[in-house]
Amino acid sequence: MKPLDLEGLKKVELEILDVVAKFCNEHDIKYGLFGGTLIGAVRHKGFIPWDDDIDLLMMRRDYDKFTELFNKYNTRYHFCCAENEPDFPIYWGKVFDTKTKLLDTGFWNSHVFVDIFCWDNAPDNDRALKKMNICKDILRRLSLMQFFPLGLYGITLFNFPKKIIRFILSCLIRIMPSFIMPKNYFVRKMIVNAKKYMNENTKRLGNFLAPQNAAASREAFERFIDAEFEGRTYKIPIGYDEILRGLYGDYMQLPPEEERVTNHEFEAYIKE
Repeated sequence: MKPLDLEGLKKVELEILDVVAKFCNEHDIKYGLFGGTLIGAVRHKGFIPWDDDIDLLMMRRDYDKFTELFNKYNTRYHFCCAENEPDFPIYWGKVFDTKTKLLDTGFWNSHVFVDIFCWDNAPDNDRALKKMNICKDILRRLSLMQFFPLGLYGITLFNFPKKIIRFILSCLIRIMPSFIMPKNYFVRKMIVNAKKYMNENTKRLGNFLAPQNAAASREAFERFIDAEFEGRTYKIPIGYDEILRGLYGDYMQLPPEEERVTNHEFEAYIKE
């Protein structure tokens, strides 16, 4: 397999994005750029210079439709999420290019991918929203303990009790028989939590299947408009400013130079 440098990696990710965007347009599925990719579109008309991944968002109805249909029409590209893969360890969706290989020096090996984050109905009451986010954070930590072993590295006098407790809890979770605690148990509980207000007509949406907490008004997702990204045109939510300010504050301000680095550590390859 041929190694991919940063530019080669971005090229493959853009090819995945093109496939996803074309599929969504053909099947009346609303999608939008999200996270650092959305900042990149607004601020740089492309990738943030030090970024190396692509994030998308969908509302629940569109996300479920995408989950149901995408893999029926694609062979090279495959969508994985907890709803369609019983052993999938991540709590958001990923579209993989199966002709690639990604060796993650952190904890997980897979293929080059594009992330898709689902937004669900969020309660109008701030206290109820906070409660949902606390529940999500607890379940997220437990899911990491279930899938990825927690070592005792980095122990100091100050964090010793917390590290020991987490390590013991991780071991207990991982030795539980599957009929008591099946794989994906905590990820699926996160999905149940995310859908708590699914049948209510709330005034805002929340991102309950991602590490960060986020909420925005329903009006922010009312329409999706065109935006330039790497010389191509993709969709972004009409309320992108509200969404980004809720996540990052003044997102148009560049971070300090020492923070302009990628958070990912992996090697990528593609079949020649």
